[in-house]
Amino acid sequence: MIKQISVFLENKSGRLIRVAQVLGNSNINIRGLSIADTSDFGILRMIVDQPDKAIKELKDNGIMATVTEVIAMEVPDTPGGLATVLGYMEQENINIEYLYSFIEKPTSNAIIMMRVERIEDALQVLKKNNVPIVGGERIYSF
Repeated sequence: MIKQISVFLENKSGRLIRVAQVLGNSNINIRGLSIADTSDFGILRMIVDQPDKAIKELKDNGIMATVTEVIAMEVPDTPGGLATVLGYMEQENINIEYLYSFIEKPTSNAIIMMRVERIEDALQVLKKNNVPIVGGERIYSF
């Protein structure tokens, strides 16, 4: 499983750059990110190369951050590739809370980060259906 950093941000100018500055000043590289927002706040979800150090640095700088475990998986980069994998989750009634893509050097597959309610069950379903799971060592080292 992959450690994802989640940061609660007020939807105000300068909040996002502050997070980027803290990480940059600490030599932490952002590998992938997603932002979900409303008019008042947003949730920044990030994959970084040093998640344990990132959470410490963010908290030490007064930024509210948490760690969440997500699944990284390889999905065929073809029409219907994602639908096939999502179908496996649907068959087992595993709810997907959110997902987002992750950029990697050119490969024949897309990498998808997925947060589910029943992570161990989801991992078993993916393994049973031969969906490649991507480990932290690979994700953090891009």
